Amino acid sequence: MATNTPNLDCRMYEAKYPEVDTSVMIQVKNIADMGAYVSLLEYNNIEGMILFSELSRRRIRSVSSLIKVGRIEPVMVLRVDKEKGYIDLSKRRVSEEDIQGCEERYNKSKLVHSIMRHVAETMKLDLEDLYIHVGWPLYRKYGHAFEAFKLIVNDPDSVLNSLTREVKEIGPDGQEVTKVVPAMSEEVKDALIKNIRRRMTPQPLKIRADIEMKCFQFDGVLHIKEAMRKAEAAGNKDCPVKIKLVAPPSYVLNTQTLDKEQGIAILNKAIAACSEEIERHKGKLTVKEAARAVSEREDKLLAEQMAKLTRENEEVSGDEDSEEEEDTGMGDVDLENSGTGITD
Repeated sequence: MATNTPNLDCRMYEAKYPEVDTSVMIQVKNIADMGAYVSLLEYNNIEGMILFSELSRRRIRSVSSLIKVGRIEPVMVLRVDKEKGYIDLSKRRVSEEDIQGCEERYNKSKLVHSIMRHVAETMKLDLEDLYIHVGWPLYRKYGHAFEAFKLIVNDPDSVLNSLTREVKEIGPDGQEVTKVVPAMSEEVKDALIKNIRRRMTPQPLKIRADIEMKCFQFDGVLHIKEAMRKAEAAGNKDCPVKIKLVAPPSYVLNTQTLDKEQGIAILNKAIAACSEEIERHKGKLTVKEAARAVSEREDKLLAEQMAKLTRENEEVSGDEDSEEEEDTGMGDVDLENSGTGITD
């Protein structure tokens, strides 16, 4: 499989051209008089064209508002002339369902392609050769190589040991014979497994909800703390719940889990437990942003916001010992005659 100067350019799928009436992912390269020239990202950047008449079902007032150079988006294949290499595409005929399906497929294919290309580059292999003997057979057998790669994470031999290739050799009698051998060497197999595990081992999702919680009753702070404990108690070993104060009355609930739906359900359960407890003491809980998966960027912004508030609190803490502070507080209270409990 190895060559001196390996070719690292290759389409993602076995077919050289897409089928008519299928959606493909494109990147806009150039806008001409009649339409836009694009690259088909899944087919080794072969060229296609979107006529202006296929940009929108509505009257076009501004082409630049509908298509921009560099934009990546799904389109529908209208015609394919394999002899001339012409591919006509449409943006207006792609449905929301087509868009979602195309994006999901492309994201999987892009990850598979990235792993395959990295292995080919580091092992000095021809990328198309690696696809012929490994990638495309997995596409045929599993529907998508991504599904096979997921299985390889935990059980590589069950997937990869079934892959073979035929090689021709000259036998002892001088006749050419065909032998069936493993599709790749042990070194290539190990490199592929290592890269798949590094790129595809599931990472926990961060799930977050933003709430406001208030309680103006006597010992309101204690009631809020108890409500926070109730929220955290709603978590479990696989999906622990943490609730933090941002700045009164704002709080965030967090969890990490491999299962997004489970994480959202657990946080919703925690919010319900928290709300029930605070309402028992005539407090109120308002959900500002429902439980959802958050990105690293959103998580970082929250951490920066909390750090800023902490610094601001530290800056004003030097005024705590002033006479004005001492004379306010809870007002005039007769501690000797006041009861230790609360009567209704």
